[in-house]
Order: sequence, then structure tokens, then C-alpha cells
Amino acid sequence: MDNILLSGGLAFLITFFSIPVIIEVAKSKKLFDEPDERKVHKAVTPTLGGLGIFAGFIVASLLGVPSSIPPVFHYFIAAIMIIFFMGIKDDILVLSATKKFIGQLVAAAILIKFGGIQINNMHGFLGMHAIPHTASILLTLFTIVVITNSFNLIDGVDGLAGSLGLLTSTLFGAYFIATSQWMYAVMAFSLAGSLVAFLIYNFSPAKIFMGDTGSLIIGILNAVFVIKFIALAADPSYGVPLQSAPAIGFAILIVPLFDTLRVVTIRIISRRSPFSPDRNHIHHFLLELGYSHSKITFTCVCCNIAFIVFAYLLRSTGTTMVIVALSGVSLCIVSVVYYSRPKTKPKNKPIILPGFNNKESILTSSHKILTLTGDPVEQN
Repeated sequence: MDNILLSGGLAFLITFFSIPVIIEVAKSKKLFDEPDERKVHKAVTPTLGGLGIFAGFIVASLLGVPSSIPPVFHYFIAAIMIIFFMGIKDDILVLSATKKFIGQLVAAAILIKFGGIQINNMHGFLGMHAIPHTASILLTLFTIVVITNSFNLIDGVDGLAGSLGLLTSTLFGAYFIATSQWMYAVMAFSLAGSLVAFLIYNFSPAKIFMGDTGSLIIGILNAVFVIKFIALAADPSYGVPLQSAPAIGFAILIVPLFDTLRVVTIRIISRRSPFSPDRNHIHHFLLELGYSHSKITFTCVCCNIAFIVFAYLLRSTGTTMVIVALSGVSLCIVSVVYYSRPKTKPKNKPIILPGFNNKESILTSSHKILTLTGDPVEQN
């Protein structure tokens, strides 16, 4: 337990003191996100905040994980390093959607092949239990990639992705403590400590964005956490079994995960590329209703907590029923928000912040921040 507290505290301190340095470097090297007609922020803002999140997490995890743990931890670090370098390159120079997708597949393959992260049982969802090996691998690849991207795509307003990541990592970490999974607990609370520090600089008005580096790291770690959580919660031998474990895991990640699945499905139905840019995310709808960044973040986090409680209370009805109920309620809420929007949509106008008064140098900068999908970042 001491390792967990020390890791969380160390992660906080490293991230907290590294972010101001990263901000200054980003300003001097013109590594910032520029507003345009699609993005919801109105001012040029330094990016690369994910570098601070990564530094806090990686140092705290390496020092905090017990020395007696199996070598599987090394493979987790290897997969996260791939995501980190891919995110850094994308934040600075731009990386094509194909290359980012391949990088994610490689990281996911390491987690599956060497890290033992695999979904091999559906625990009653749609009447299925044990599944064939090949189907298990494909399902796990799909799950890891989707969850990794979900935090990247929900990262659209100040504080949103970081707050959701803080909520999920804290919940997963608490469960890992209850089941004596110390390695996973250290990783979860190291991430949580880093995110607390980062959010101090990221709440509206944000001084820095996490970029793809931060959102992808949060995503792949939560993919690992939820798959491990489901395996533990469905096994009575670990002492803290939970009925409908996959549904509860889905509820913990429901805001970024459901939003991503919904948006990608709409794009495919509309015969568009799933990587094509649009303004169909839930935070876009709330912005059009006049919500501030802080209010959107607070609303989404509260809704996420409510869905978790809802899933827990319904857990005895079975995995399928809980997931169907969660999806149905989510769809109803999104529909109400969507049809409540005003018909006219306000357009953002770029603003130059103090310290960025050389407009010509900004406009001629070779740096362009893109998302994992290859489209410009909506907010960070």
C-alpha cells in the first residue's frame, strides 16, 4: 500500500513541476495548437502536455511496482513506449492515420502476446461464454484499439479527457487494491497522480493541452485496466467478484467509449471514412447548447458516475441486459441533447494569447497538431 501512495505522490510531483517547463519549451519552439473553424478553442495553446503525464507515470510506475512482480510489467512498458513515441511524433510533425493505426496494433499485439491481456470469455454477453482463440485475439485487438482511440476522440474541451481518465484510473486502481493486484494498482494510481497535476494546468482556460501523446497513453492504459478488471471481477477466487463484470467495465468507460462507437457508426452508415472529421461528439453538442468547458467536463463526469452506479445496481440482471440498458439510456440522452441544439452554430474566431503576439510566425509554423484519425484536433 505504501508503494501505491508513494507512486501516486511522485507521479503528481514530476508532472506538476515538468508542465511549466514544457509550456515554455512549446512556446519557444512554436509547438502549439492553432484554432480553426472546426476546433472549439479560440486561442493558440501549447501542446505536448502528454510528455509531462508520461514522465510522471513512467518514473512512478518503475519505482513503485514491487520487484517481485513477473516480467509481464516490462512488456506493458514496451507497449506504452511505442504509444508514447508515436504520439510525440504526431504532436510535433504529424503522423498519418495508417501509421498510427499500425503502431497501435503493434502495441496491442505486445500486450496480448507477452502481457497476457486477452478477452477469452464473454461472461454471458449475448449468451456467449468461452470463445475460440482466434476470435479472442481479434476481439482483444479491437477492444484495445477502440478504447485507446476513445480517449483521443473525447479530448475536445479543457479538462474533459483528463477528468474522465482520472475517474477511471482511480476506480480501477481501487479495485486492484481490493484484489491485491499491486502492479496494476501502482500503474493506475501513478496515472491518476499524473492526471491530477496535469489538470491543474488544463482546466479552462487551459494553459496546455495533452495532445495525442497524453490521450493515447490514457487510452491504452485504460484498455489494459478494463480487460484485467473484467477477468478479476468474473473470477470468485480473487475475493471480490462482481456480477455482470463486462457491463460494469463498460459503464466505467461509457462516456468516451459510447461516444466513439456512436460517432464511428454514424460515419460508416453515412458512407464516410471512420477517420473523417466532424463535429458530432457529445462535447460539440453541449458547446452548441451554450455550455462552458468546465460545465461540459463536470456534466460528463457526473453522468459517467451515474452510469456506473446504474450498472452496479442492475448487475444481477445479467451482462446483456445491463449493457443494453446502458446503451439505450446513453442513446436517449445524446438524442435529447442533439435535438435541443440551436439551429445556428457559432463559429470560433482565433485569438492570439500573450506570448504569441507574432501572428506571422504562428501562421507560417510548420507544426500542425492532428488527432489519431488524421483530422485536426478539436481542442487539444
